[in-house]
Amino acid sequence: MKTNVTEPIDAAKLEEILAEIAHQIMDHGLGAIGQFGQWGCSSLSVEICPERVDEMVTAGACRVGVNLPDPARMGGIAAYIDHTLLKPEATAADVDKLCDEARKNRFASVCVNGTWVRRCSEILQGSGVATCCVVGFPLGASTPEVKAYEARRAIEDGACEIDMVINVGALKSGDHEFVRRDIAGVADVCHKLGARLKVILETGLLSDAEKVKASELSRQAGADFVKTSTGFSKGGATAADVALMRKTVGPTMGVKASGGIRDEKDAKTMIAAGATRLGASASVAIVQGGKSAGGY
Repeated sequence: MKTNVTEPIDAAKLEEILAEIAHQIMDHGLGAIGQFGQWGCSSLSVEICPERVDEMVTAGACRVGVNLPDPARMGGIAAYIDHTLLKPEATAADVDKLCDEARKNRFASVCVNGTWVRRCSEILQGSGVATCCVVGFPLGASTPEVKAYEARRAIEDGACEIDMVINVGALKSGDHEFVRRDIAGVADVCHKLGARLKVILETGLLSDAEKVKASELSRQAGADFVKTSTGFSKGGATAADVALMRKTVGPTMGVKASGGIRDEKDAKTMIAAGATRLGASASVAIVQGGKSAGGY
């Protein structure tokens, strides 16, 4: 991609250039930057230590790209966790508490409904904790255009990650192309705006063959993660499902286990099965070695 830097670049063109650079970095590492000019790899090199990453986030970065470090080296089990609050009765005070807990424990993100995204992103600015928003939640039955709009609005409000629910009915009807396009539409919005996409399969409603197909379609559509469950339907995450999803998507794509993870033992079981992210409302109990009686 060649651009004359002496001429003004409009916003759409700049967004296209930055999105392409981001994709190349995620796909090939920082060495890919060389194809965009004579910048050396060192011009975007950053030592992976909390102080340097915090500087980037404080300066306004939504995400810092690295070549898949072991999360345990960057904060232990807390770094795997999306601290989650999706109850319809959640209040502003509940959301503020969620953010405070996420900041103190250095969780990967808070995961909330769209109405709370702006509040969370403002509270967590500079903390290193991302804001994640659910889309098409919890049924996945809204139209592709609505899901794409939800994702765009959430990212504009400050979300760095989107967890969308697939159209389970379309998958079970065998309309695989519709499912792929549904995911691809949200993936396109996310990647153009610098966010990651996790695709919720709702594994409790699927056969093993359907779990494999949904994982394959998510990968083909450009998703960054596949995720087990919403926590609002039958069942939750199982080690067998996580292992099946990991086997299907390969070693580099993310796998998120969510639903029914109550304590550190559950969390470690999911990680051992192949999960690179965990969704939980019992996050504090998990990192403190306790056990939660219920919740997401």
